[in-house]
Amino acid sequence: MKIKKAVIPIAGKGTRFLPATKEIAKEIIPILNIPMIHHIVVEAVESGIEQIIFVTSAGKFAVEDYFDRNLELEAFLEKAGKTKELEMIRKIGTMVDVTSVRQKEQLGLGHAVLMAQELVGQETFAVLLGDDIVMNDVPCTKQLMEVSKRHGGAPVIGVMNVPREDTSKYGIVRGTPLPDDKMTLRMEGMVEKPKPDQAPTTLATPGRYILSPEIFSILKEIPRGAGNEYQLTDAINILCGRRDVYAHQFQGERFDTGHLMGYLDATVDFALRDPALRPAFVEILKQKVLKHKVIL
Repeated sequence: MKIKKAVIPIAGKGTRFLPATKEIAKEIIPILNIPMIHHIVVEAVESGIEQIIFVTSAGKFAVEDYFDRNLELEAFLEKAGKTKELEMIRKIGTMVDVTSVRQKEQLGLGHAVLMAQELVGQETFAVLLGDDIVMNDVPCTKQLMEVSKRHGGAPVIGVMNVPREDTSKYGIVRGTPLPDDKMTLRMEGMVEKPKPDQAPTTLATPGRYILSPEIFSILKEIPRGAGNEYQLTDAINILCGRRDVYAHQFQGERFDTGHLMGYLDATVDFALRDPALRPAFVEILKQKVLKHKVIL
């Protein structure tokens, strides 16, 4: 069964990016000239997703507007003869069907996913967190879809290998590698932010999921967990006891843009990836290093 829908929770307040997020949605903050959320949606679209479901909160209207048509801007660009810019803007406004649902209280990722139940229906669906950008020729979500398809449409959690000393920053999966696919585990469960000496593996969950619709009934059953919130991790642990769930170590470079250092890392990397920007950017960096007497 083709996976057509993706849920992207964007209801958070973005307090790590204050004061910018006092007035604008964090997801609209650009890396160079492209908003963070654009990269997430492009990954979903290039994976075959046909409908994006944003789980939003007050003040997030700019995200929905970004993926809508702007006929006034299009007319201006056309009149000005800016063909390249016009094509780019039209493509953004037509790349995918976008809808949204409000999360009126921020009660955790599990609660955010549950808000999308009516729009998802009885379909297997993807979840992409807007804080994590993964760059790879084969989109991360598509990689997980292919694993799910090989295993009869089973849920699949995207994971990455992290240093053992960093396990306390992530949800860590435990399970058994498949005999014919060492990059995929049959999951036994997840441990939320374990201490390094207590972590069952070093495979962390950075925010990519393929989930089956039975997750919704589980999310309705679970009590509040860590942080007094409804945790998706708790629901996935229950799901592992009811059916096969897999964790797949995806290929790609991940950028955690949920905090300033990760955002800076992504900005520098994306500038260096761009052949048009790279020479000037490298020269700027050299000059700034000399100016501020930085010892490398």
